[in-house]
Amino acid sequence: MQARSAPDARPAATTVALIGAPTDVGASVRGCGMGPDALRVAGLAECVARLGLTVVDRGNLAGPATPWRTPEGGLRHLKEAVAWNRSVYDAVDAALGLGQLPLLMGGDHCLAVGAISAVAWHARRRGKTLRVLWLDAHTDVNTEATSPSGNLHGMPVACLLGHGPAALTGWSGTPGALQAEALRFIGIRSVDAAERDAIRTLGLTVFDMRHIDEHGMRTTMTEALHGMDEDTHLHVSFDIDCLDPDVAPGVGTGVRGGPGYREMQLCMEMIADTGRLGSLDVVELNPALDVRNRSAEIAVELIESLLGKSTLARG
Repeated sequence: MQARSAPDARPAATTVALIGAPTDVGASVRGCGMGPDALRVAGLAECVARLGLTVVDRGNLAGPATPWRTPEGGLRHLKEAVAWNRSVYDAVDAALGLGQLPLLMGGDHCLAVGAISAVAWHARRRGKTLRVLWLDAHTDVNTEATSPSGNLHGMPVACLLGHGPAALTGWSGTPGALQAEALRFIGIRSVDAAERDAIRTLGLTVFDMRHIDEHGMRTTMTEALHGMDEDTHLHVSFDIDCLDPDVAPGVGTGVRGGPGYREMQLCMEMIADTGRLGSLDVVELNPALDVRNRSAEIAVELIESLLGKSTLARG
């Protein structure tokens, strides 16, 4: 029997806009700027189209090269990161304005500042409640005062909560694009001391790997998705290093002990079942560290599940 998607397991929009942001401006190692084209080579557009969705590939955004300088004032490449995030903001804003689902292909995770700031502005304008699922090995809640490296891919959550550098906060029209209660972290297993303090102080909801180990992915996702309704805009920020590096080695900051392939498939399928997915970023894919584009291919399979692919009709 041919595989079918569940009738309600569909994203909020019928057109997916692919937006490439080929930069490693916030990263610790070179290579994730090649991520967007690796996803294309892995057949992302074709796979999305097979789900019955319209695909519009907007190509790759342009921005400054990564200068690979040392940090200044606790921040590395701030000027360049601002420029890239402005381009991302404009592209995501345009896609949402057309009623499309923006799928940002990174690039490193600092790009979530521009993407989610645009999503937050649209959600507020339309009277929607924003929920953000942050799938990652790291919480990315450092600031220039606490980051040991100055790399901005470790700071986007702080920026989105209004606690990052001034040049990367306030983009959605309010000091913080997000309130702490809008965020759910899944797969966390690498948190430094300053981030641990920030998680407690800010009241962030973190489902770390111990929680997943003890309760399973199904219960974890039921908790993470609880309270959403028809007025919820759901954004997924998918850092490839959320996966165990044995599954997806093509990342710059891999951490052992992450979710396996089937666990992450279940995570994506349960998100799809809500029918609330309105925007997505896929970041930190580093083809220079990958094995025959395996991580990109796995990412594409997971994105398919997130957009509604299912073995059997359910519900």
